[in-house]
Amino acid sequence: MTSRSPLAGFRVGVTSDRRSGDLIDALERRGATVMHAPIMMIVPVAEDDELTRDTAAIIDAVPDATLITTAYGMRRWSEAADACGLGEDLMEALAASRIFVRGPKARGAVRAAGLDDVGISADERTASMVDMLLAEGVDGLSVAVQLHGYTDGPQLERLRAAGATVLTVTPYRWVKPEGAETKVPRLVDAICNRQLDVVTFTSAPAVEALFTTATELGRFEALVESFGSDVVAAAVGPVTAQPLISAGIEPIVPNRFRMGALIRLVEEHLSTHQVLGFETALGEVEIRGHSVTLAGRQALLSPAPMAIFRALADAGGAVLSRHELCQRLPEASGTHALDMAMSRLRQNLPDPELITTVVKRGYRLNV
Repeated sequence: MTSRSPLAGFRVGVTSDRRSGDLIDALERRGATVMHAPIMMIVPVAEDDELTRDTAAIIDAVPDATLITTAYGMRRWSEAADACGLGEDLMEALAASRIFVRGPKARGAVRAAGLDDVGISADERTASMVDMLLAEGVDGLSVAVQLHGYTDGPQLERLRAAGATVLTVTPYRWVKPEGAETKVPRLVDAICNRQLDVVTFTSAPAVEALFTTATELGRFEALVESFGSDVVAAAVGPVTAQPLISAGIEPIVPNRFRMGALIRLVEEHLSTHQVLGFETALGEVEIRGHSVTLAGRQALLSPAPMAIFRALADAGGAVLSRHELCQRLPEASGTHALDMAMSRLRQNLPDPELITTVVKRGYRLNV
């Protein structure tokens, strides 16, 4: 059984603020149901006095080397410097500095500013840029680092430990957007209750902020458990993925660290791992995310009924006892919870006869 909408039946959480419209539109065009909960947003340039102070300090220092980590950061830094009358001075200081870039997009932004670089990270990681500098030696040198909203402390410490004077600038800083106080807790609940199939992350600060909210709600362990079983974390690149990995969560990450690649990876992963088709006595059935389709009739199921149906589908017609089905429920596992979930399942399925009761033994799929 095939679907013209590759993400039909799937529910995706989107955590980004910047460019979230493009991501949401792309997912919805593919049939996904999207829950948008922007966790962090970037402070407007006009309100960022710290950026002006850090820019002036770098201009005064005329650093020996400069690390540019993101294209957006380079453009924003240049625009902010122009806005406060420091644009020409910044370009002169950077032109006198040896510039290293974290990837092709950062290199493009540097060259668009009329500058050139002397080295590029092969894997688009800050650690690789630092490796290049340390191989040359930085003792007694000044190094400016354009941060990207998520301070990579260990890399800065590596430079300092090798004798460098490190100056940092953060062209974009993160704050909570309006409405985050209600939307983010709802996102935490949706993840913990297995109401989403995938959650996308495009910045490391958003991951950290989600973890902070989950901790405040007393649900951090439940959040990590959900990401380890039924909910997939999708990160746009290794920097964004790092706080997830540190928490014991293994995200999916595209080979190319771009929004389009992230969307394609989500589609491919769900289509490969979360779509199940099989024959029953009533016809062909397809499970896609939170939906069950039988002979063209689709039903959306909540997490507990879906967990039971997936268990019966995995059993392939074998009888599962009530105890075994209780073990598959995402939260409460008592017999009352099972009875309630089984009742909702039969009410919502395209045909309740997909489930057969085997007296005194349990339930099975009607194959």
